[in-house]
Amino acid sequence: MSGLKYHMSLPVAVGVLLVGLPYSISVTAQWLYGWPNKPGYKKYIEALKPRRIYCLARAVLESLKYLQYGRLYFRWKSWYKDDENRKHYEKGITFGRRSNKLDLYHPPKMDRSGDQPSPVVVFIYGGAWGSGERSIYCLLARHMAEELSATIICPDYCTYPNGNVLGMVQDIADCLVWAKENTQKYNFNQDNIVLMGHSAGAHLCALTTLFLTDTRDELFIETSKQQSIAQAIRGVIGLSGVYNIMDHYEHEQRRAVEYVSTMHKAMNGVENFPYYSPTHLLRMLSQDKLNRVPPFALLHGTNDIIVPVESSIRFSELLTSLSLKVSLYLLPGVDHTEMVTDLMALDRRFYHPIYSCIKQEYRKLQGVC
Repeated sequence: MSGLKYHMSLPVAVGVLLVGLPYSISVTAQWLYGWPNKPGYKKYIEALKPRRIYCLARAVLESLKYLQYGRLYFRWKSWYKDDENRKHYEKGITFGRRSNKLDLYHPPKMDRSGDQPSPVVVFIYGGAWGSGERSIYCLLARHMAEELSATIICPDYCTYPNGNVLGMVQDIADCLVWAKENTQKYNFNQDNIVLMGHSAGAHLCALTTLFLTDTRDELFIETSKQQSIAQAIRGVIGLSGVYNIMDHYEHEQRRAVEYVSTMHKAMNGVENFPYYSPTHLLRMLSQDKLNRVPPFALLHGTNDIIVPVESSIRFSELLTSLSLKVSLYLLPGVDHTEMVTDLMALDRRFYHPIYSCIKQEYRKLQGVC
């Protein structure tokens, strides 16, 4: 009997592993984050297709690797709560029409001597347009202030479901308005601003810059003020960014995550993908406005499976075809998360290689050889 039990249990175990586990993971993910956009019972038929089940289960299991950042989580959590570190930054400053908060990180004291105002870097975090908060990036912002000898501003912005992408762009534009209006108080240069973002944050940096260059009415900011802000932006540094929303949606479809993803919801549906795609906006700009688009520097890891490296490659090719300034860095072995987490601590594997590229481009944007 024991031998029979053993022979029966093995197929059962294999069945659970190959069928039960993937189906359980996928159904749970879809129940929590969204079923396929199909009418009636057809959404369940689509959800239970074997290819979708196994691709989505794989994507969920791949996300478990984020557990390796547990130690880093406690490091930034502790640093942000420690009042001793308040000497390095101003915390929870209110800005904009939605009363969002931002943190402002000072450059090293030796670089703040005299009355010389510091340059500004506005860092926009990612999170698939549906998550993220400024406190997570306190260590990154502190290191960046030291590495670049700049004032670092890290703002929160409305994420889905509290707002759509247009609202996010408005929030970032409001942050830039705040920076222009508070230069004397914090002693930074209102005409020397660099936008930097990671993943969805890189997309929002590019989109905000192009909206300002195009002086869009949707921003609800005076035209003259938009022009002033656009002129102050020295450049955009994109880390593992999304620049063509339809291309990225097709990538999500291949991974079977397009319905659990926040992206299409934050864009108000597939029909709005061109409107929110920097690649589309660039093609629509007049030559006069193209001449005012600032330089771009694009960094992307070759091991990125969340946002494929082709995203930055194609955007770089488009910028080049339009005779715009762009630099492209493809970093071997770097994945999507490491592009930003490895900027948070000196002992991270890719801290120096990534910062080497950022500093090289930052010096170019500052006009320093």
